[in-house]
Amino acid sequence: MKEFEKFLFIEKGLSNVTVKNHIDSIRRIGRLSKQEAEEFIFRLYQSDYSYSHKISQVIALEYWFEHLGENVRFARQQRPRPIIKPTLSESEVTRMFLCCKNIREKTILAVLAYSGVRPKELINIKVRDVDFGSNELRVIQGKGLKDNVIYISASCTKIILEYLESYKMDNYLFMTADGFRPYNQRALRKLVKIVSKRAKLNRRIYPYLFRHSLATNMINRGADIITVKNQMRHCYAETTMLYIHSLGYSSRNSYEKIVPSYY
Repeated sequence: MKEFEKFLFIEKGLSNVTVKNHIDSIRRIGRLSKQEAEEFIFRLYQSDYSYSHKISQVIALEYWFEHLGENVRFARQQRPRPIIKPTLSESEVTRMFLCCKNIREKTILAVLAYSGVRPKELINIKVRDVDFGSNELRVIQGKGLKDNVIYISASCTKIILEYLESYKMDNYLFMTADGFRPYNQRALRKLVKIVSKRAKLNRRIYPYLFRHSLATNMINRGADIITVKNQMRHCYAETTMLYIHSLGYSSRNSYEKIVPSYY
């Protein structure tokens, strides 16, 4: 690895930070053959890592092969355009809450709306994962097989407590309506669809939409990008920045919010 480091400094003239990043990448990826590298890049391009992360990994591999005397170049994935994500406004979420027929429906929607958990994470939440004193929720083995602690509001905690008074759950927080089977994503999608129709939201509403909506509504209320990134548990701030682009704020609006008041 020392020879690779010299190559990056002397032959490529890279900065300390860039050299360190490329060395860390190769250590993490491993010393692959060309065929193994192609397979790695194939999987990498299918992942949800940020565009810049993917390209930096590919460049590190190209430099690695170059220092070995092989002129290898890999195709660059096309840079994705900022996606305008559909969201629910705060008033639309409120309308759905008001159209819930029982505390169970309301609690499921509240956890989705206030925590930003993914649907597959919601169905795996256990009662012990909720910290009622700190208004926190532990997400076990979420995306990327990571455990995280995220915030929920005091209002959400109150709703969960009210729900547990009626539904004596001792393991998973949610079960199917009959109480005999673990909750599943199909049942969750069905519930969200039914409640959205009651609320007369005349568009497609699905569980993951609550996650997008929390991020956007937090930003609308002035949350900084790091707070939103941590709540969403994004690996990279670039992913969180997509929500900023989705809002379509003009520079004038941003300026008016932050300009100092001198008199």
